[in-house]
Amino acid sequence: MSSSTARSAGRSNTIRLDTVTIALVLAIVLIGLVMVTSASISISTKESGDPFLYLERQLLLAALGIGAAAAVFCVRTAVLEKAAWPLLIAAGVMLVLVLVPGIGYSVNGSRRWLRLFGFNFQASELARVLVLVFVASYAVRREQELRTTFGGLLKPLAVLLLFFVLLLAEPDFGAATVLFATGFGVLYLAGARLRDVAMLLIAAVALLTVVVMSASYRVRRLTAFLDPWADPFNTGFQLTQSLIAIGRGEWFGVGLGESVQKLFYLPEAHTDFLFAVLAEEFGLIGVVVVLGLFLALVWRAFWIARLAEAAGLKFASYLAAGFGLWLGIQAFINIGVNMGVLPTKGLTLPLMSYGRSSLIVTLAWVGMLLRVYHEAMQPARAPAGGAVRRSMLARRGSDASVAA
Repeated sequence: MSSSTARSAGRSNTIRLDTVTIALVLAIVLIGLVMVTSASISISTKESGDPFLYLERQLLLAALGIGAAAAVFCVRTAVLEKAAWPLLIAAGVMLVLVLVPGIGYSVNGSRRWLRLFGFNFQASELARVLVLVFVASYAVRREQELRTTFGGLLKPLAVLLLFFVLLLAEPDFGAATVLFATGFGVLYLAGARLRDVAMLLIAAVALLTVVVMSASYRVRRLTAFLDPWADPFNTGFQLTQSLIAIGRGEWFGVGLGESVQKLFYLPEAHTDFLFAVLAEEFGLIGVVVVLGLFLALVWRAFWIARLAEAAGLKFASYLAAGFGLWLGIQAFINIGVNMGVLPTKGLTLPLMSYGRSSLIVTLAWVGMLLRVYHEAMQPARAPAGGAVRRSMLARRGSDASVAA
């Protein structure tokens, strides 16, 4: 092999990491560690006598998540694309096993966990990622059908609907909603016709309405959301305590560790309602910083998706876009629930809340996002990054000339 060929091979093996994504994820995770510690001190002291129990667990989960991210980063997106069907089947098997007595593990009336090696793993977290890998693969394989026919959009939505039903059986309405919305978004970005999307969107809203009204506990949650103060010590308890916490934060907060609502007033303070504790302790300033970090990470995911598309990596592009959509939708729902804008759902704040399966799977998905960036920035595809920037500059120049 010639020296020039060797140098080319060496360059192609260079690992290219997106430092912006890494910095944003690291910032969110570190803030999450601080807030989980603060929000859980009282409950961990009561449970075990160790005030830093949940910090220690979250650190271990973060380390496992980073390891998972490194492992996923080593898998080429082409391998994931070829394995889309087996991965979809694996997702279905996991969600079915969760429902089997003796295999599935129930907590607070919801059967969402598999007991693995003494560790409760929430199957829906991984299953959602595997389903979205399949959706991205379908969008590439059936691109023409998706863009030109109603059936092309209906087929993957039927798959999403099947998993929606499996998640409802746990029940996990929040995860089902996020999965369906994210999958729908990926298909739209892949080129599904607007009229087909609009028609099915109306049908989806009608279906969600029926699902909400079909279970009494969902109706109670909706009623509590509309007027939590009507029953502040029962159905509206979580939301009223969350609103009190956010209101106490004012501009600059009461100070780190000084939250009152986390002292056995606000249920799930270190998981679903971590954002309320953050708002109480750091005020509007802290809220703006966290929102800014999430918005920046979502924007970066879409930027990487566009980079991959310009490099001709359509499947990888849809994976990156799927991550951005999922992160934005779940963060929006969690924050909306904390602020009383949306009905209460059992969803964590990605990368921040205490959640074993959630943190590990989310960090693994970050590894997939970094893999997309790495492949898009390979020497043979390096001009793609410049093409994207030149396209953006050209558009700005065009806009300026029109304005003139």
